[in-house]
Amino acid sequence: MSRWEPDARGRLEQAALELYIERGFEQTTVAEIAKRAGLTERTFFRHFADKREVLFWGAGALQEFLVGSLASAPDSAAPIDAVAAALEAAGALLQERRESAWQRQAVIAANAELQERELIKLASLASAMADVLRRRGVADPAAGLAAEAGIAVFRIAFERWISETSQRDLPQFIRESLDELKAVTAGRSSPAADPRP
Repeated sequence: MSRWEPDARGRLEQAALELYIERGFEQTTVAEIAKRAGLTERTFFRHFADKREVLFWGAGALQEFLVGSLASAPDSAAPIDAVAAALEAAGALLQERRESAWQRQAVIAANAELQERELIKLASLASAMADVLRRRGVADPAAGLAAEAGIAVFRIAFERWISETSQRDLPQFIRESLDELKAVTAGRSSPAADPRP
């Protein structure tokens, strides 16, 4: 009979992030993660397929959330605005996990294999959003462009959010980054660089 382990997944995730930061991803073993969390290796493998999954286990839920948010956007919304609204909604959820988001990003930035996995995740998100836009009646290449641009906006906003010391929230960075993109594509200077009031 197995004993109940309260918040085992959360404890394992926190232990793994701490060890990845302290020792490096490659140098950390599953046994060390389990020990730090006060759990067994068997418990680790009940929650994660391998030590990479600690960093990527939420990708499916994030994709579901983005797809659902985008599908429920008003029909009158321009494709890029519908994508931005979905990303802002996702950003509000991530806002609560700023410290672990910072730790996760630091680990990924230090490992080429993990960077590749992150790019695959982002490409998958863009593809799923483009599919939703097509179902909403947006033709190609507009559906693909809006989805890819949205992911680019999200990535830049996310990087700014975790690197800044201010307490501004992720959805605010997403809005600002989208405004920057719109200014660039309209041939205007960016809102931040525009001297007009």
